[in-house]
Amino acid sequence: MSHLPPPPRPVSPLILNHSGKAADLLFTALSIFFLFSSSPPSSKTLKIPFFTCPFNPRRLLRISTMSHPTSPMPPHRGFATPQSLSDWLKPRMSSDSFASWGIKPGTKNVNNLWLELSEGETSLADSIPPIRTVNVVTVRIIGQDGAILIESRQELSDGSVRNRRRPLSEKMKPGETTEGAVFRAVKEELGSIISRPAEEIVTIVPGSYRKNVEERSSASYPGLPARYILHSVDAIVEGLPAGDFYTDEEDEYEGCGEMVMGSGIADQVIWVKRHHWEWVIPDSFAS
Repeated sequence: MSHLPPPPRPVSPLILNHSGKAADLLFTALSIFFLFSSSPPSSKTLKIPFFTCPFNPRRLLRISTMSHPTSPMPPHRGFATPQSLSDWLKPRMSSDSFASWGIKPGTKNVNNLWLELSEGETSLADSIPPIRTVNVVTVRIIGQDGAILIESRQELSDGSVRNRRRPLSEKMKPGETTEGAVFRAVKEELGSIISRPAEEIVTIVPGSYRKNVEERSSASYPGLPARYILHSVDAIVEGLPAGDFYTDEEDEYEGCGEMVMGSGIADQVIWVKRHHWEWVIPDSFAS
């Protein structure tokens, strides 16, 4: 009986598996190469499934904290008129508190609040009662011997007087930087006694910027809780009197938009007519 030659040995599965893996790796490498090389030069990021890397991860943006503009306030909920705002507020507030607006000495009225909302200076949370949020710049003006200038009281357009006992402060505009708000506040509240632009006479003390949040009842709008985001700096202002003095404010709402000014609503608000100032020693006053 003749012997047949043995059948050929099958190729080892291990070798096939290794070849398959090598092919898969080669295909993956080529795919990634074409993906990267086909990205347009203007692309800001390279997007790969489950992973995104910056186009230029080493680029860092350095911005001084004090230069950060305020975030734009949310829209004023479509309050077309002060009356629509009043209708929205009444079921959310104590009737006695709301009725005192503009009647109780030292308070403002619903027209004032509507203008603040229209100008983006204030936002209202839809809660009971609503919460009013305001960005405020506070300027501690330092005078001779380290004394601090405070506003002792205000005379309002309706003849009432309200005590203040706090440094110069002003509501900030949407997107306004702290420096810009400082210059504007000095111009608006001390403008009747200074003869040069605020940018030329105001020096902000380096490193004095502070930010904190206070939540308290609003003196202007009784019954409406307020959340004040305070941006505070120390500053030196040239040319101020050494003793107590007062300044007059021409029109607190002069800068309102044309639509607001043309509606006649600005004529119905209560505004600050005169500011009274005095110098105090730091130990007797806590900002």
